[in-house]
Amino acid sequence: MPHLAPSTEPERPRVLLVEDDSMVRRSIQLILQARGYDVRAFSSGVQALADPSVVEAACLVTDYRMAGMTGLDLLRGLRAVGWRRPAILITAHRSDYIAEGEDTLFDEILEKPLLDRRLCACVDRATGRA
Repeated sequence: MPHLAPSTEPERPRVLLVEDDSMVRRSIQLILQARGYDVRAFSSGVQALADPSVVEAACLVTDYRMAGMTGLDLLRGLRAVGWRRPAILITAHRSDYIAEGEDTLFDEILEKPLLDRRLCACVDRATGRA
């Protein structure tokens, strides 16, 4: 069996991105990929939870309000299967999220419209690249 040399490429941390707005999702995906992340993007929490590879993600970036499942419900679903990595919430409705009394579950809360550099800084911290 031939010996394979170790890869010299640094590992690309995987980011789980869940956003129901396709334009916002694609924009965030491109920004994070350009930053060197391996991004697994989904349009719903239900789709994300159906993929067994999501537990390999170094962090979660999710919208709050989505059809079928909120970002909070998604994070609870991930926690239920043992995923304990950092989570970043994106919302245009921070007061709705805070009203649920669960404002400590997410490591960061970013309000829309997003600032690219703030999003990248949050993901860098969450994945240990900061």
